[in-house]
Amino acid sequence: MTSASPLGEYIARRGPLHRVRPGLKLLGLFAFAIATTATGGPAATTVGLLVAAAAAAIAGLRGRDFGRVARRFALIAVPLLVFTAASAAFGRDGGWGPGGLELPSAAAWAAGAARGYSVIGDLFALVLAASAVTASTAVEDMLDTITRSLAPFRRFGAKPERFALACSLVIRSIPSILGIAQETAAAARARGLERSPRARVVPLVLRTVAHAQLTGEALAARGIGEE
Repeated sequence: MTSASPLGEYIARRGPLHRVRPGLKLLGLFAFAIATTATGGPAATTVGLLVAAAAAAIAGLRGRDFGRVARRFALIAVPLLVFTAASAAFGRDGGWGPGGLELPSAAAWAAGAARGYSVIGDLFALVLAASAVTASTAVEDMLDTITRSLAPFRRFGAKPERFALACSLVIRSIPSILGIAQETAAAARARGLERSPRARVVPLVLRTVAHAQLTGEALAARGIGEE
């Protein structure tokens, strides 16, 4: 049986990662994130992608799972890749000159593409690593681990249960928002407006706000957050 997770589904099996304690997996994910952001360059990005992909495969993800994660990630990755590559290219060579707009040289575009690959590749490596954690850890176990970890801070007024509830809401909201984004993009394509940012962004924002309002109303109806 599976339970929803932000980056995939919990895969019930007895694999190596499933036997690791949730706290250790979260610490490992944190360490991997630090290592990914601390290193730079296409070579380091490629190594990070291979490590994250191997961890995801060990967790039980298969080809269709990688495809699903990649499709969802592409919603933000493609625009970010174009922006990052172009910004890096124009930052090295190009811009407005005496004769108007001067395009970057081929070398500048190559450097921009490498920079874009590093940024997007690092992000995707983190997504894959997080997918490995969510695929090998039930949501309830992860939230219980967070609650226990924050228990010592009760003396300072912290409320671990509320923080765990917030994490749970984030975990359960991300798939909904990604689904809304996919539906909005499909609706724009059906109207022949797939290239219109307004046709994609405005409905996405409005539906996301409506989803947040419904979630808040459901919590208020249960008396949560009234203190």
